[in-house]
Amino acid sequence: MAFLYLDSVKTMIADFILAWMHHLCFLGMAAALAMQWTLLGPSRPAIPLALLGKTDAWYGSLAMLILAIGAARVAWGPKGAAFYLDNPVFWAKIAVFLAVGAISALPTINYLRWRQQARNDPAFQPSPADIGKVRKAIRLQFLGWLALPILAAAMARGI
Repeated sequence: MAFLYLDSVKTMIADFILAWMHHLCFLGMAAALAMQWTLLGPSRPAIPLALLGKTDAWYGSLAMLILAIGAARVAWGPKGAAFYLDNPVFWAKIAVFLAVGAISALPTINYLRWRQQARNDPAFQPSPADIGKVRKAIRLQFLGWLALPILAAAMARGI
């Protein structure tokens, strides 16, 4: 009987660690997005393109990690895969996450283009119009980010 209890404790600890890592990645992504917003702010005399690229790379890396951790929670979590896969709120959360990811392609493409232009011309700075387009995409991502914890809370409660 004791071995069943130990298995249950191991499962709870593993689920706790995965949930903790999932939340840390979410917070890290929000921080990276906020940093991009700040680096592109109108009060900056020059945009630090290298730092912007690194911040975007962190954002993308954390996005991949959060998907992997989420998949692990679905596959091996104590609620079982059916809890997630049969839950429409889970799929809404995935859809919002993927939509935010698709929107994030616009800033990434611009950052890569800007860095290439800066290699050719060290004095290069993106135009205010280009910066405005990227900031609009970041704003849209923030809106998606606001929905994710609401969907997560609803999903966790089986709503």
